[in-house]
Amino acid sequence: MRRAIYPGSFDPPTLGHLDVIERAARLFDELVVAIGVNTDKAPFLPADDRLALLKECTSTLDNVKVTTFQGLLVDYARSVECGVLVRGLRAVSDFEYEFRVAMANRKLDPSIETVFLITRDEYSFLSSTVVREVARLGGDPSGFVPEPVARFIVGRRG
Repeated sequence: MRRAIYPGSFDPPTLGHLDVIERAARLFDELVVAIGVNTDKAPFLPADDRLALLKECTSTLDNVKVTTFQGLLVDYARSVECGVLVRGLRAVSDFEYEFRVAMANRKLDPSIETVFLITRDEYSFLSSTVVREVARLGGDPSGFVPEPVARFIVGRRG
């Protein structure tokens, strides 16, 4: 079985994330969307909400599993017997950062490969940071995130 992990904070999940998930799900028998939980950071959305939202957004993708993890990604990958990491790239600046992370992961565990998927043009500007800023300033996030995420963010405003 070809299994891959798509790790990230997904804070919040964006249309760009969903695009990478859908495309990676076509390439692998099983895709684990792994939400990294950093207890030292104050997230925009709690991990449980991100988990529930991503499960809802991927409910039609039978080979996608959504979960959380803490600690080193390579340790998590070993624990679920996965040797492939999927990362999305929007721009050259993403490649530079992701390349360094991939090399560090390779140093920690040479058996784990990183596969990069180039984002679609319409999502090349999109990041969770942009969505958080739009939401904090009272803007409509619906053009940037899947419908369940937009509904959740707007509902939090009260």
